[in-house]
Amino acid sequence: MNRYFKVDGWNIIEDDFHVKNLRASESIFSMGNGRIGQRGNFEEAYTGDTLQGSYLAGIYFQDRTRVGWWKNGYPSFFSRMPNAPYWSGINLRLIDEELNLGEWDIEKFERRLVMKEGLSKRTFTVSSPKGHTLQIHVEHFYSMVHLNLCLIKYSVTSINYEGKISLLPYINGDVIHESSNFNEKMWNIIRAETTHEYALLWTQTKREDSQVCCAMTYQLFKNNKEITSRPIRIEKEKLVGFSVGGEVKPGETLSLIKYTAIVSSLYCDRKKLVEQSIHEAQKAKNEGWDDLLYEQQKEWNNIWDKMDVQIEGDEEVQQAIRFNIFQIRQNYKGDDPRLNIGSKGFTGEKYGGNTQWNTELCCIPYYLLANSEDLAINLLLYRYNHLPKAIENAEMLGFKNGAALYPMVTMDGEECHNEWEISFEEIHRNGIIAYTIDLYTSYTGKTEYVAKYGLEVLIGISRFWSQRVSFSTPKKQYVLLGVTGPNEYENNVDNNWYTNYSCVQNLESTLRYLELVRLNYPEDYQRILQKTNFQLAETKRWKDIIEKMYFPKDKEKGIFVQQDGYMDKELNLVTDINSEERPISQHWSWDRILRSCFIKQSDVLLGIYLYRNDFDKETVKRNFQFYEPRTLHESSLSYFVHSILAARIGEIEKAYDLFLKATRLDLDDYNNDLKEGLHITSMPGSWLALVEGFAGMKLKNGKASFEPLIPLKWTSYAFKVNFNGHFLLLKISQKKMEVSNLTDTDVSIQVFNTNYLIKANAKLTIPLISK
Repeated sequence: MNRYFKVDGWNIIEDDFHVKNLRASESIFSMGNGRIGQRGNFEEAYTGDTLQGSYLAGIYFQDRTRVGWWKNGYPSFFSRMPNAPYWSGINLRLIDEELNLGEWDIEKFERRLVMKEGLSKRTFTVSSPKGHTLQIHVEHFYSMVHLNLCLIKYSVTSINYEGKISLLPYINGDVIHESSNFNEKMWNIIRAETTHEYALLWTQTKREDSQVCCAMTYQLFKNNKEITSRPIRIEKEKLVGFSVGGEVKPGETLSLIKYTAIVSSLYCDRKKLVEQSIHEAQKAKNEGWDDLLYEQQKEWNNIWDKMDVQIEGDEEVQQAIRFNIFQIRQNYKGDDPRLNIGSKGFTGEKYGGNTQWNTELCCIPYYLLANSEDLAINLLLYRYNHLPKAIENAEMLGFKNGAALYPMVTMDGEECHNEWEISFEEIHRNGIIAYTIDLYTSYTGKTEYVAKYGLEVLIGISRFWSQRVSFSTPKKQYVLLGVTGPNEYENNVDNNWYTNYSCVQNLESTLRYLELVRLNYPEDYQRILQKTNFQLAETKRWKDIIEKMYFPKDKEKGIFVQQDGYMDKELNLVTDINSEERPISQHWSWDRILRSCFIKQSDVLLGIYLYRNDFDKETVKRNFQFYEPRTLHESSLSYFVHSILAARIGEIEKAYDLFLKATRLDLDDYNNDLKEGLHITSMPGSWLALVEGFAGMKLKNGKASFEPLIPLKWTSYAFKVNFNGHFLLLKISQKKMEVSNLTDTDVSIQVFNTNYLIKANAKLTIPLISK
């Protein structure tokens, strides 16, 4: 744990210059709008350790894969979201000195992420080696209204300096990608141009041939009055910009507003990229900073009105859950089914900006319950559109007849991970993709998606399971051999309980939806039969697998066993590990990790969480009390699942401790990896832990039930939730639960198994008895 940000309900505040934590701070102060984004880099020069990163949604680069020649089945390329041209730079020069935060003396420093407005602010006082002192204030935002715009207001006030200050806004295309396999530069420059009115850099990715044009213009002010200054034009092979400025005396302020438009070929015809980027930059200048900021504030106000969570009595949790919601919204717009959410979003380069199964585990359930069904649909369509490549991926591994294995890591549907125990063995990712199709119909009451798209995916996944299982003659049951579960601290195991259970659940849901589509969508049913060449005879084996699947159990302890052989290990506890050796992934050898009983994230408890309607509280309790003490939570997907289950069995203090870690995982850097970027796709887990954990929300047969709990230190908590067309506002305090129906139809819910009817646009107060 490393907490150095001040606790504040609506702001993230760093009130000193923490040079050792700079990369971590760059992750925290990342900004974006779902279309473009950037780490929290300094605009001015900095020669210290930094990861300067700017990124664009849907633009990727095919990096050559580092794999041994004998490993058949691996892809030739690893898709990466490349570090884009750096569009936010503004250098500052005095007569013969250039500001460098790695070399000048910093006397005061504060930066603030204003989450309510989607605005970053930074204020600091610096002195040059010659003793010239300046106060600098920077404001920076990515427009949520005009999705190609990045705006920066850079203001310099002289404390004791008299003379000329020059400000140099620029765009730099000579960027590196730190995690590139072969240290390859990923951009070619098509055109670099600077006129008196604008500067632009037109670029193209190597091999993939995506194009991006960045254009900028500016305004210059002295003491809040706009001034004209004939700029010195900067035009190099890979860098364009201006040098502008003016004379100042102590107490005077020079300000520059930089308007940058970043337009990609994903959304604009390549022939119009230059024209469009110049037009948008100049239009932004004409509209002006104040009006654009007002639009930004208004849009974020609308977002918070829909998505905000209010927790009274616990400012550190309040701050963190808002931070998570803020970053989720910044990193995924959700209006384009061609796009998914990178695990790090726009905040870092780890995982290459690719999609993983985190999206299905955390993001889709969050969007469905948080009244963002359209975003969930686009994420489901993303997987449907990649079904042909999932079938190709399975064919490369020897599967036939339309069996589909979705990639573990992907940008465009093709597997691009190059570790055998993940690429070939973490087949559980198929399970969560099928799970979310079923979840969508359960949460919305709608079946059109399954008929039009989802059933094809389910058939492909079920065909994969059917071919992947083996029949064990000694057991007289079906088994799954050589797999890796979500707990990646054990590889190449047999009969991972979670994987086996997911297999059966997927097969059952496919059978159920085959019948539903046959009865209710006969035309779609016939279309799917023809398109997939589906034969009803296939279901005979599916039913046999469902009936005869093997699940490892320990009857004496009354628990499900993680996988065959797990109980043969030395069953130590996490508390037995020296704290200086945590996280063990950074201190232990892989051999030692694999032989230990310690779990990165519990497979068994994840399965119990996902299929929660299948298990009673006593079953949950026995498994939780066995596995949680052996779980390291060294995965960002772990804390929220365990918090939900702890709440379900009434261990409220444990649930709160896990919830706190889930919400503040990045802010407090629990796993010592914040410098690599934020855990964007696991952030919705903190919201789910509140709603499904403390509020105890479950959906079954289209009806919502609640078993609310509240930590003693909280006065109340409130959130909005959506299901089956109903939109509710819930506020839970120590003695009552208030439910406001925000829709025009009556809704029935259960609270502790008691039925309540809430009239349309009405509010109901339900007394809570301490449990």
